[in-house]
Amino acid sequence: MNTIVRLYSEDKYEINKFLNNFCSDIYTNKNEEMLEWQKIYPNPLELADIIGAYIENNDKYNISMWVSFDRGVFINVNDENADKIIRYLYERYPW
Repeated sequence: MNTIVRLYSEDKYEINKFLNNFCSDIYTNKNEEMLEWQKIYPNPLELADIIGAYIENNDKYNISMWVSFDRGVFINVNDENADKIIRYLYERYPW
């Protein structure tokens, strides 16, 4: 099962600004309008980077993040649970 991260925003350029500033491995057109974005990660541990970038900068962007480790189950990432989610990643996928 692949892990999934989804970003949502009400501002059509906010997701692009975030991705271009903090996720250099993900190319997006800076002028592209998007209200949602999704990426499937074959290696679940790669999620830790984008979750960390999101939490460290969530006060600067009007974005919400949801992650999925199991089919059909999404968890909202926020200040209270981000650290626990990252720890869970390394416990569940210890490679």
